[in-house]
Parts: sequence; C-alpha cells; structure tokens
Amino acid sequence: MRSLTLKATLKALFSQHRTVCVEGMPGGGKTTIVHAVARELGVHYIEKHMPTMLVEDFGILFPNPTSDTLHYKLPDWFPAKGSAYDDGRGGILCFDDRNQAGADLQKVLANICQARTLHNTQLADGWMVVSTGNRQSDRAGANRVLSHLRNRETVLELDTHLDDWTTWALENDVKPEVISFIRFRPNLLHDFDPQRDQNATPRSWVDGVSAVLGAVPPEAEYECFKGAVGEGAAAEFTGFLRIFRKLPNPDAILMNPTTSEVPTDPATLYALSGSLAERATESNFDRLCAYVERMPPEFSVLTVSYALRKKAELSNSQAFTKWAIAHQDVLF
Repeated sequence: MRSLTLKATLKALFSQHRTVCVEGMPGGGKTTIVHAVARELGVHYIEKHMPTMLVEDFGILFPNPTSDTLHYKLPDWFPAKGSAYDDGRGGILCFDDRNQAGADLQKVLANICQARTLHNTQLADGWMVVSTGNRQSDRAGANRVLSHLRNRETVLELDTHLDDWTTWALENDVKPEVISFIRFRPNLLHDFDPQRDQNATPRSWVDGVSAVLGAVPPEAEYECFKGAVGEGAAAEFTGFLRIFRKLPNPDAILMNPTTSEVPTDPATLYALSGSLAERATESNFDRLCAYVERMPPEFSVLTVSYALRKKAELSNSQAFTKWAIAHQDVLF
C-alpha cells in the first residue's frame, strides 16, 4: 500500500477506532506516517517504543491504602478514561516496533486492543491503537506475533513509492541534491539487504545524508554517507554530488534562459532540474519555463513538477498555463 493510500485508510479507520498494525521494510517511514495522520486529524498522539519497554511499564501492583487488597498504579502515558487525555479530542496510541517485543508485552497489547482496558482501567473514548513493525521476512529482529493479537487487528503493509516520497521530501526540506539523485537512481531509495551492515532506506537518506550534507567537511562526506546508506549508494551519490556542484549557475540560467547551454547527460539534467526548481519563484517562473522548454520533455515536466510541489501558487501563473498547454499530452 502506498503511503498516501495508507494515510487515507488510517484516517477512515480512526472513526471506527479499529486497531491497526502497519508493517513494512525497515526505514520506510511507518511511524512517521502514523504521527502525520494524528497531526492532520488534530488529535492527541502518544508513542511508545515496545522493544525497550518492560511489563512493569504498563502498571505496577501496590497495596491498597483503604483495604487489604492490591491495586495497579498505571503509567501516566496511558490515555485512561477520566485522565487529561480524555478531553473529547481522541487520539492515536502508537506502539512502535511491536514485532520486536516479547510475548509478555504482546499479551498486554492484545488486551488493550480487544478490551480497550489496561488492568481494568478503560481507555478514553475516541482513541485508536496503532502499532508498527518490520516483517519477519526482512530479518530485522522481528519476532513472531502471537496469533490472538494478529486476530484483533487489521494489518496494512507499507510499500515505498518514489512519487510519494518525493512529495514528502519536498514538503519537509530534504536537500534538492538528495531528491534529484533519488529521481536519477530510484532503486536506491529503499535498497534493503539484511546481510549488509548499512542500507539505503528513506530514513537513512533523510537522517544520514540530507541532514549532514553541508554540516560536515567535504573530505568527510563520503565516509558519513557510507556509514548511513552503505558503500555502493554512498559512492554513487558522491559522484552525483560532483556533477551537482559543477552545474552552471542556476541564477545565471534564469537570467538568460534562451541562450544558456542545455546539458545532454541524464545525471546532469536530473541535478539541474532539482536545482532550478529549488529557485523557482513567481517572479522568475516565466524564465524558468522558457529554459525548460529547451530541455528534453521528460526533464521539462520533472522540473516544473518539482517547482509546483514546492510552491503550489505557481500553477496560477500565465507561464504555467502556457507551459501546460504545450505539454498536455503528458499531463492529461
């Protein structure tokens, strides 16, 4: 299931308060998507990392001060009925990496899913329980999930999709160098092999490459990239960076869109598309369109698509209308 479909499905199931488990390859953005759904719905969000939890984290027995019985003191994070989380907004209680949790924790989770209680304390109204995890086939530390827990939830599998990731990356300020490279080498967006120590995943490209790009000395870049996405992907990206950094000045191109040279090498065109789109504004968009009209059609469409995802208001310009008419065979 693509991320956009997954988000829409989670939103639809939220009104039913159906328990859901999102599974997929490591680093694909499962938990990020769940958090984004809560934010877009305007509801509370609580996240607990199950592999680091103990059974005691779900409540501890204490003597009852008014009788000879024992009672549970519940954790402050649990959104119980009558607590501060029971304010009518509802929320999502997310158990991250639950497939790495042992059987004892899975039994507690199964009871929360089915009975919507924790040690006989009711979950607040309007709350949905979601868990995330890797599949056993990924060989990333996932345990077998108890059958009765599986039977109490809907399992949705997340697939990595280039266009969905690109849209998210543009909205979340991922460096244009990284976005352009992934468009050039889409197979490296999620190239996971459990036999390797480091893997290229959406998470490692964002946190391990984009975030450190420009923050470390140039001579240390390759080693940092290799430590995040692996040797092969790092070598290819480092080579792509050399091209990106030797591009004609995008500002100079936008000053002289009809006479500036148009490269022919695909890697250079991918790099230039990202660089130009990053600089697109309402005041220079007519010149950008004049230049991309001289590029191969697929790169013209790519550049304008990048620009519109960054600044949707550009679609209201006369320059875009003129460009769209010329490319209606591709767009419509």
